[in-house]
Amino acid sequence: MIRTERVGNLVVLTLDRPDKANALTAAMLTDLRDAVLAAYDASALILTGNGRVFSAGADLQDITTLATSPLWEEVSSAIARHPGLTIAALNGTLAGGAMGMALACDMRTAVPSARFFYPVIKMGVRPQPSDPARLIALCGPARARMLLMGASKWTADQALTFGLIDDIADDPVAAAKDLCAAACAADPAYVRDLKSVL
Repeated sequence: MIRTERVGNLVVLTLDRPDKANALTAAMLTDLRDAVLAAYDASALILTGNGRVFSAGADLQDITTLATSPLWEEVSSAIARHPGLTIAALNGTLAGGAMGMALACDMRTAVPSARFFYPVIKMGVRPQPSDPARLIALCGPARARMLLMGASKWTADQALTFGLIDDIADDPVAAAKDLCAAACAADPAYVRDLKSVL
């Protein structure tokens, strides 16, 4: 349910469970982590979903075990450590634990209809360990509290204004590919070096 496509120095990973709103199981998280690690030689990585929702977060059938699973942090850490340019091309709503993988990317672009929420306070669980700091770095502490403690739901326009995403596009994958073009054309060693100083 994780589809991998590679063209030259670009890897596109797609969450491919549209009938379940790309809700993530433990097996999918493991496969996604491994796919990200396998793409470390690529100059650019795009993460997207199939269908109208990027991801609804954890599969409700696995919620009791996934709510505190270290797999979420393993996935986001693998993305954050990727030596190339990483972009989340959000084809729809981003919810719950799936927020961490988007926060770990270098950039985020989303469709106009996307919605954003991370309702940990309603579930009585902590967010993934790295998510609050990444969210604060992007949006500031007050907006991070709005999302995590206020259980706010943001539109794409709000997410753009608040700094959670960087662009709104009708075709976020095409927009992400445009952003990746220069990195994919450059020497991979240079791309790694440039990212290291950023």
